[in-house]
Amino acid sequence: MEELQKLALTEHLAELRRCLIVSLIAVAAGFALCYAYIEKIGAWFFKPLYDVLPKGSSLIFTSYQEAFFFI
Repeated sequence: MEELQKLALTEHLAELRRCLIVSLIAVAAGFALCYAYIEKIGAWFFKPLYDVLPKGSSLIFTSYQEAFFFI
C-alpha cells in the first residue's frame, strides 16, 4: 500500500481544479457525441412503441415540452 502524501491546501485545490476541468470536458464531449446521434438514439428508444402502434398512427404528446426532446 502506498503511503499517503501530505499536500498543502493550494496543491489540493489545484488537483481539484484539474479534476473538475477534466470532468467538465468529458461531460461536454459526451453531450456533443450524443447530440450528433440524437435521431438514431430517439429511434432506438421509440422502436418498441412504434412496433406496437397500429399502421398509419403516430405518437401523441400530452404536454408541450415532450415533443421537443426528440426533434
